[in-house]
Amino acid sequence: MRFLLIEDNAQLADAVVGRLALDGHAVDHAGTLEAAWAFINAASYDLILLDIMLPDGDGRDFLVDHRKAENRTPVIVITARSEVSDRVGLLDLGADDYITKPFDFSELEARCRAVLRRQGGVAANQKTYEGVVLDSTSGGLTFNGNTEILRNRELRLLEVFFRAPGQVFSKSHLMDRLFSFSDEVSENAIEVYVGRLRKRLDGSDVRIETVRGLGYRMVGKT
Repeated sequence: MRFLLIEDNAQLADAVVGRLALDGHAVDHAGTLEAAWAFINAASYDLILLDIMLPDGDGRDFLVDHRKAENRTPVIVITARSEVSDRVGLLDLGADDYITKPFDFSELEARCRAVLRRQGGVAANQKTYEGVVLDSTSGGLTFNGNTEILRNRELRLLEVFFRAPGQVFSKSHLMDRLFSFSDEVSENAIEVYVGRLRKRLDGSDVRIETVRGLGYRMVGKT
């Protein structure tokens, strides 16, 4: 998944980016609203983490403009305000969730998972396709009674395919979902990760096939 973090506290931002990167997420960091809009105009995101008090404006104004533009990317607001009225106000402005500073990283990760589940229209962290079960929380890939634990980027890439079986994804789209602007990688990296997933899925009824000139798609063998 690709996240955008809008936060002017450099120490907190580095900690959040580092923690989410350990989970295999690609995270772009904007320290101002101006930088945030530049990122949004240049890439698409699965989730936005938004601080309220920023050097060049109020995050609530960003949230309002974000929703006026009919952008459906979910937003979790990071706020130092714990009053009920403040939290209700953020939800009414269009926030999908909020987390209050200071927070535990495990809670942030759980809230990210919950918002992404709701966005994807599912109620659980497990997804099943052709007898193969993918657990987004544990990273487990289960079929034929056996479970393997995926590496983080393997997990995030397979999540993309599980969200839309049969859909063709270009290398550039997969790059966009897997890596941030600060990651210096080529499209060959996608070939490497797809190769790893094919080995992981060997023996199951699921395969990732190459669609010549277009990209990759996940299909069942039946």
